[in-house]
Amino acid sequence: MNLYSLLKPERINLDLTSRKKQDVLLELVSSFREDEDSGLLVSTLLKREDLGSTGIGKGVAIPHGRSLVVDKLELVVGRSTKGISFDAIDKKPVHLFFLIVAPPQDPGNQYLITLGRVAVVCQELLKRKQYEKPQTPEEFIQLVKEIEGNL
Repeated sequence: MNLYSLLKPERINLDLTSRKKQDVLLELVSSFREDEDSGLLVSTLLKREDLGSTGIGKGVAIPHGRSLVVDKLELVVGRSTKGISFDAIDKKPVHLFFLIVAPPQDPGNQYLITLGRVAVVCQELLKRKQYEKPQTPEEFIQLVKEIEGNL
């Protein structure tokens, strides 16, 4: 499974404007969902955050969860140049977000496979802060494709 094949330009926001956890989750969700279910998805993600922050440290967060309001795996990327307080394990602001939402019934367990793949790719994106370089969603996808080609 290649992560870059799941990325879509319209679901990559390289200039997040939110400053708070709940707001950034809504900003990420709204890239694929702008209806009454958006709030429900954010609520589900916040409940997951209550179990333990998905801010994995070094400026990265991978908020994730399962929900009945989606019928397939959704992947969204967001970047904040200023950084967002997200209760990360290292207490540092988060600059790069990978949001993963999947339905409860997930053939082939794509949810867990994607979560693992994001973690591996993030390790490479963190080297020399490569995630800061792309200026367009297409450039970001190309960077991920190059990283995966070298793994």
